[in-house]
Formats: sequence, structure tokens, C-alpha cells
Amino acid sequence: MAYMSQEGFDQLVAELKELESIRRPEIARQIAEARDKGDLSENAEYDAAKEAQGMLEMKINQLKLTISEAKIIDTSKIKSDTVQVLTKVELKNVKTKAKMCYTIVPESEANLKAGKISVNTPIAQGLLGHKAGETVQVKIPAGMLELEILSISI
Repeated sequence: MAYMSQEGFDQLVAELKELESIRRPEIARQIAEARDKGDLSENAEYDAAKEAQGMLEMKINQLKLTISEAKIIDTSKIKSDTVQVLTKVELKNVKTKAKMCYTIVPESEANLKAGKISVNTPIAQGLLGHKAGETVQVKIPAGMLELEILSISI
């Protein structure tokens, strides 16, 4: 079972739709064009198109499985009194005084550039269940990190 937000679920459904309605026919066309060029035993274009088709079908099946097993997290039941999945946390590194802001998300929705970190990361694991105003010691690969939770929001 894969927990995810409604936004993450919608993105997966949109990706699946694109792969099935745009990419699949495009690869089928490439295979047909390569087939029309003659001898398939020495046709690199045909082999490449068939390989791309196999990879695409694998991706489509993987997305269908993830979507079928998805459990959407009800955001109306999330409270901002403690750090939990789908909460936005503003932090301050106690040592460097650097401020950062992350949204704790399910693994499938993690995107560091967008400020979304996976619930499975050491930082998220160290923050879960803690309240605003608390200072938390988080063990990361580079050592210990001391973070102050400045605020929690939804």
C-alpha cells in the first residue's frame, strides 16, 4: 500500500494517461516505420523501438499497480500541532542559524527542489511527532544535526 496526497495521486493518473494515450501510439508508429524498412534481423531502429516499447509497458504496469494500491491521506484530519506526513515544517539549524522549510511527504512525492522531503529520510524521521518550539537531534550520514522547529503548518 502506498500512502499519498490527492495531488500526488492525480499526478500519477495524469502520467499514466499521457503514457497510454501519447507515448504508446508514438512507439507503435516508430515500430511500424522500422518494420517497413525491411529485414528486421539487422534493423537497429526496430530493435530500439521494441526495447522502448518494453520499457514503456513496464512503466505503465508499475503506475497501474501503484495507483491500484494507493491510499489517499485525508488532509482534513491532519493537525498542525505536531510534525506528521503532509505538514510543512519551518526549521532552524541551531549551529549555523540557517533556516529551511520542508513539507514531509510520502516517498513517491519527494522532490527536494520543491522543498518536499520523504517521510523516510533521516531528517523527517527525526522530526515526526515533535512540536513547534522543540529542538531535535537528528542523526544524518554526516553526523548529528540539531534542528529547532520554528513552526508547523498544513
